[in-house]
Amino acid sequence: MIDKLVPKGKRVRMVLLLIVDILVVQFSSFLGLWLRFDMQVSSIPGGYMDAVVRYAPLYTVVTVAIFFFLRLYSFMWSVAGMREEMHIVIACSLSTLCQISGMTMLELRVPRSYYAICFVALTSCVTVVRLSYRIGQALKSSYGHTEGKKIMIVGAGTSGSVILKEMMTSTYADGRVVCFVDDDKNKQGKYLNNVFIAGGRDDIPALVKRYEIEEIYVAMPSAPAMEIKKILEICREMDCEIKILPGIYQLLNGDVSVSKLRKIQIEDLLGREPIRVNLNQIMDYVSNKVVLVTGGGGSIGSELCRQIASHNPKQLIVFDVYENNAYDLQQELKRTYPDLNLVVLIGSVRNTHRMETIFEKYRPNIVYHAAAHKHVPLMEDSPNEAIKNNVFGTYKTAKAANKYGADRFVLISTDKAVNPTNIMGASKRMCEMVVQMMNLHSKTEFVAVRFGNVLGSNGSVIPLFKKQIENGGPVTVTHKDIIRYFMTIPEAVSLVLQAGAYAKGGEIFVLNMGEPVRILDLAENLIRLSGYIPYEDIDIQFTGLRPGEKLYEEMLMDEEGLQDTPNKLIHIGKPIKFDAEEFKRELDELYEIANRDSDEIKEAVQRIVPTYVISKEH
Repeated sequence: MIDKLVPKGKRVRMVLLLIVDILVVQFSSFLGLWLRFDMQVSSIPGGYMDAVVRYAPLYTVVTVAIFFFLRLYSFMWSVAGMREEMHIVIACSLSTLCQISGMTMLELRVPRSYYAICFVALTSCVTVVRLSYRIGQALKSSYGHTEGKKIMIVGAGTSGSVILKEMMTSTYADGRVVCFVDDDKNKQGKYLNNVFIAGGRDDIPALVKRYEIEEIYVAMPSAPAMEIKKILEICREMDCEIKILPGIYQLLNGDVSVSKLRKIQIEDLLGREPIRVNLNQIMDYVSNKVVLVTGGGGSIGSELCRQIASHNPKQLIVFDVYENNAYDLQQELKRTYPDLNLVVLIGSVRNTHRMETIFEKYRPNIVYHAAAHKHVPLMEDSPNEAIKNNVFGTYKTAKAANKYGADRFVLISTDKAVNPTNIMGASKRMCEMVVQMMNLHSKTEFVAVRFGNVLGSNGSVIPLFKKQIENGGPVTVTHKDIIRYFMTIPEAVSLVLQAGAYAKGGEIFVLNMGEPVRILDLAENLIRLSGYIPYEDIDIQFTGLRPGEKLYEEMLMDEEGLQDTPNKLIHIGKPIKFDAEEFKRELDELYEIANRDSDEIKEAVQRIVPTYVISKEH
């Protein structure tokens, strides 16, 4: 029976441990007499020796039985701690109590001090035997282990200590920690688990050379983002691989380990705290509602779907023209949310009949309209397609939402809609105007949310730079002074969802994107993070501003005011008044011009959007 319950390798270890315990019990019982009589065997009275010999078999059987009962043969002693040590003390205490009772009942006399000495000897020997593996690993790591990469840990706090211990005991950790760095003067010059705390952040360059450091682990999950950024800026100048422990929640959950360390990412260098929105407080309006996300397979759309799926919608409808993106998202959501009522549909927002059929069948309560062509240079070369998809795709979806009684329609817009210098931006400004026009005569609340660039989204600079670096360069930047506002995808989407909760109809919500970032700085940082030296290993070339591209983006037009919301990162731009009836007539004319692929499309758009400046190159 035991052969089936216990694996062979474990049975072998158990038998070996049992044999060692039998020897330890015998050794401890005789050691008690030997120490009691000053380590002189000739001084031990024969009666005492005879009593110990006679009781030894029973003592061994009782002790081993107690060890089995308290699971001393079942623990994983390679990762044992204080709890397991307490089991050893309890087991040895019970064994000693049984020994006292047994020898007293059998009238076997020994000195009273014998029992105390025997207990200490038994506890010590059992502990050493069971923790010998850990002791050996610690000694090997501290003194004898010289293999693997030399590692520096920045942060001699709780997280750094946990990572060090795992490095010392894990058979999978490749490398050894040779020094700590910490800005706390009280820690510098001391040792943490036999590893020297060699200095502060300013000493990193010198310490990397002195200790020949190959990897740097930044274990400061509770430090402010700006402090992390400053430390990473020092570390990235070193020819070392850098890994970071992501955030304080790892520390709070006790989820700190070598496996949680990750390579630093470009968002670590933005130098600001991550934007956090408590969606649980504001997502009641999604719960038990039918939600439609157009462009649901894209970067923004897919993250919208993920966050909506986590807040119990009655039904989530993902609509996209690209089947591969939609399929990948479908499989992910099915795995993550097996109880989600999920519908994935393929089609184009340009197809009036398709949109009306979907709205008539599913009757969505909330619509997030993320479907759009967004690549600025490509749209400059295909301006009619930008208008057909962005403007009239939005118009047709909005009219269907109005016709079939949707409660709320949220347009995903862009900062490029402000004083646009490209057809993509002009088309998104017209989308905002469509939303404002529809809101005038509809029970549906039509709003737009405007934000800047999103790190890692399809077509953004980061994926492009990564591909260029992988190919050996050069990395191309259009202009050395070009700046952009950046957010991560989850940050942007969480604010979109919160703005949707604030909607009353007709607003253009503007997200606070923080401080702008120079694209050149992003490129240089990404090259360094990839282990290369800018302009030496990987060159950077300046290609000139592309048609329709600005040096900097704006979030508001001059005519728009700014109102606050409960969230300081979300503002409301005062709607710019325009003649809605005239705009509707202009849309009819524009529809005819776009569908005959006219070269006059940009001029027609400029008549509708006076702030649009047509690029001279096109």
